[in-house]
Amino acid sequence: MNKFFSLLAAITISMSSTAQNGGKVSGSIKDGGNQKIIDAATVSLLKAKDSSLVKAAITDPSGNFVFENVKDGKYLVRVTSVGHTKSYSAPVTISEGNLSANVGVLQLVPADKALKEVVVSSLKPLIERKIDRTIVNVDASITSAGGTALEVLEKSPGISVDKDGNISLKGKEGVMVLMDGRPTQLSGTDLANLLRSMSAGQLEQIEIMTNPPAKYDAAGNAGVINIKTKKNKQAGYNGSVSLGYGQGKFPKFNEALNMNYKAGKINFFTNVSHNYWKNYNTLFIQRNLRNKNTKALENYFDQEANMINEGNSYNGKIGVDFFASKKSTVGIVVTGFSNPSTFKNRNLTLISDAGHFLESKTRATVDYDQSWKDFSTNLNFRKQIDTTGKELTADLDEVIYTSINSQTLINSYFDPSEHSIQKPDTLLGQLPQQIYIYSGKVDYIQPLKKGARLEAGIKSSIVRTDNNAIYDSIQYGQLIHDINRSNHFIYKENINAAYINWSGQVSKKISAQLGLRMENTVARGNQITTGIQFEKKYTQLFPTAYFQYKQSEKNNFGLNYGRRIRRPNYENLNPFIRFLDRYTYMQGNPELRPQFSHNLEASHSYKNFLTTTVNYSLTKDIIQGVIEQKGQEAYAKQANIARLRQYGISVSVNKTINKWWTSNLYLNLYNNQFSGIVDSTPITFSMSSLSLNGSQQFKISKTFSAEVSGFYRSSGIEGVILIRPMGMVAAGITQQLWKNKATLRLNIRDIFRTQKTNARSNYGNVDASFQELRDSRVVNLGFTYRFSKGNVSNQKKHTSGSSNEEQNRVGIGN
Repeated sequence: MNKFFSLLAAITISMSSTAQNGGKVSGSIKDGGNQKIIDAATVSLLKAKDSSLVKAAITDPSGNFVFENVKDGKYLVRVTSVGHTKSYSAPVTISEGNLSANVGVLQLVPADKALKEVVVSSLKPLIERKIDRTIVNVDASITSAGGTALEVLEKSPGISVDKDGNISLKGKEGVMVLMDGRPTQLSGTDLANLLRSMSAGQLEQIEIMTNPPAKYDAAGNAGVINIKTKKNKQAGYNGSVSLGYGQGKFPKFNEALNMNYKAGKINFFTNVSHNYWKNYNTLFIQRNLRNKNTKALENYFDQEANMINEGNSYNGKIGVDFFASKKSTVGIVVTGFSNPSTFKNRNLTLISDAGHFLESKTRATVDYDQSWKDFSTNLNFRKQIDTTGKELTADLDEVIYTSINSQTLINSYFDPSEHSIQKPDTLLGQLPQQIYIYSGKVDYIQPLKKGARLEAGIKSSIVRTDNNAIYDSIQYGQLIHDINRSNHFIYKENINAAYINWSGQVSKKISAQLGLRMENTVARGNQITTGIQFEKKYTQLFPTAYFQYKQSEKNNFGLNYGRRIRRPNYENLNPFIRFLDRYTYMQGNPELRPQFSHNLEASHSYKNFLTTTVNYSLTKDIIQGVIEQKGQEAYAKQANIARLRQYGISVSVNKTINKWWTSNLYLNLYNNQFSGIVDSTPITFSMSSLSLNGSQQFKISKTFSAEVSGFYRSSGIEGVILIRPMGMVAAGITQQLWKNKATLRLNIRDIFRTQKTNARSNYGNVDASFQELRDSRVVNLGFTYRFSKGNVSNQKKHTSGSSNEEQNRVGIGN
C-alpha cells in the first residue's frame, strides 16, 4: 500500500513541472445573424494536418478566446455553440518568427437558417471537470440506456451503492441528493426506490460535488449529487419519445415523453414517464447467537429469504415560464409521482443448537402492499436588475408525500421432521405516513470589480411528518390490537439559513471562492402513543473556501475546505418497526443527533485530462447503521456510533486516445477508521479500500458506436459491517438513425453476474454473515426519437428550488 501511495505521489510531482513557452492563438465569436456576442461557446484548437484536438476552451463574457503555449505548427480553430452550426477558421501557423496568430471574428450561423426542421445535437464528453464539481453526461454512456437512475449513479466516479440502496461518495455515507437543484426529501430505501423507478432516459446530467459552495444547504456529510432531468430549450415545439425493454429473470420496460413549446413570452414544458419492474432478491443470513456476557455460542440461525418486488412508477412534470420582459421571468413547475408496488418474502429459518444440531424450523410469509405518492409545486422568479450582471432569484416550494403501507406477516413453526409444534401467528400492520414540506428562499448576485462576484441569500423551511403504525395480531381467530408494536409519531422541524459567498481573482494566476453559511434548527418530536417528547435547538456556522492556482496551461492546482452537517433522515427518526421476518426487523431511532464533518481536499489537474486529488475528513457523532441482538431477534437501526477519520487519494483520467477511442478511468484509494461504542461495546475498525470506475467508448463510424464500462470495489468497512469485493462489467452498442433524429441502443449489464453482496458483522454479541443475489444481469433494448420545429432558445434553465435539503431526508420504502 505504501508503495502505491509513493508511486501516485511521484506521478503527481512529475506532472507539476512548468510548461515550455510557445505561441498564442486568439480570436472572438459572434452570432452570424444578429451579430450579438456569444459567450461560453466551446472553442477547440485542432492540428490542420489531421484535425486532432490540441486544446479546448470556452469564450469569455466578451466572446473572446485565447490559446497560450502553442507549439510550432499549423492549426485550425473550431467553434460550437448550442443553437448554431459548427464553424472553422482559416489555417494559421505558429513558428519561431510568428508567435502570435489571430483568427479574427468567427461567425456562427443560427441553426434554423442552415438546417430547417433538423435536430442539432452536440456530442458531449461522458465526464467533465469543473472547479467545484464533476459532471456526468448521461446520454454519452451507451450502457446507461434501459437502466435506472440508481444504476447510472452506481457507475459514476466515486459513487457506490450498497445492497439496501444507500449512496456513498468517496467511501462516505451522508450524501444529499438533489433533483434539478431541489432536494428529493427522500433517504435510505425510500430514495433508492425513487431512483430505481426513474429511467436513465429521463436524465441529462449528474453533478457530483464533494465540497459544495455556501449557496447549497450545509447538509450532506459526503457532499451533494444533483440529478438534472431533461428539458428542451428550443423555440417552437420539440421533444423526444423513448421506449425501452429489459430482460433479466423478469421483464422490465419503460416509456417516456419529453416535450417543449416556446412562443412569444411563454415557454411550456412537460415530461411524463412510466416504468414497470419486477425483480428478485435472494438473501442468506447466518447468525451465531452468543451469550452477551460470556460470548459462548448458544444457537445457530441459518436463514434464506426469497423476495420478489414488483411495481409500476408514474412520473409527471409540467411547467410554464413567462417572460414578463427581457430581464424578468416568472415560472411555475408542478411534479407528481406515484409508485404502487408489492413486496413478497418467503423466508425459511433453521434453528440449531451450539453443536449445529437442527432443533426447529420457522417458515415466514411476508407481504407488503405499498403506494407512495408525491405532489410538489414550485414558484420561481428571476430578475436581471441591470446589464452588469446583478440578479435576483426567488423560489417557493410546497411538497406533499403520502404513503400507504399494508403488511401481513405469518409465521409457522415446525420440528426437523416438518411436524407443526405450535399454532401459527399472524401480525397485520397498517403504516400510513404523510410528510408536508414548505420552503422559500431568495438569492442575490452582485458583480464586483475585476470580474469578482458577491452572492448572498436567505432560506426558511418548515417540515411536518405524521407517521402512524397500527399493528394487530390474530390469536385463535380473534383480532387483537398489538399495543407493544403500535405507535403514532409526529415530527416538526424549522430550519432558517443565510449565506454570503465571494468569488474572484486574487492574482493573475490565483482565483478564490470564500463562503459562510449559518443555519438555525428547531426540531420537536412527539410519540403520541407513549407520551415521549423531545426538542432540539442549535445554530451552526459552515465555512467554505476554494483556491485555484493556474501555474500554466498544463498544470492547475486546487485546495478547498468545507464544514458540513448531516441531520437524521425523517425515516430514521421514526421509531417504528418494519419486519423482514419473525426474527429480523428494522427500527427507527428518535434519539439520533446530527453529525458534523470537516472536509479538506487538494487537487492537481494536468492538461485537463488527468486529475489527482488528496482528501482528508473528520466526522463526529457519525450516523451509521448498526445491528443489535435481543434474544433470538436481530434488528438494524441507525445510531450515532462513532467518530470517522478518512484520508484518501483519487486519480481521474479522461483521455481521447485517437479519433475513435475515448477512455474514462477513475481510481479512489481511501482509509476509513471508525472508533466509538455500539450497544455498550467499544469498537475500533480501520481498513483501506479501493474503488474503480471506467468506460471505454469506441466510435466505429459516424453513426455507430460501442462502449464497455464497469466498476470494482475491494473489501471495505461501512460502520460495523465488512463488505467483501464486488464489481460488474457492462457493454453496449448504439446506432444513430434517420439523420440523427433517432437512436437505437442495445446493452447488457453485469455480463458475468458478479454484482453480488457478501458482508459480515462481528462485534459484542453480534456475529452474522450476509449474502445477497439479485436480478442484476439484464439485456436492454432502447429506442429514442427526437422531433423539432423551431429555433433554439438560449433561455436559462431554472434548476434550483428552495426545498433541497428537506426533500433529501424523506424515505420511500419498498
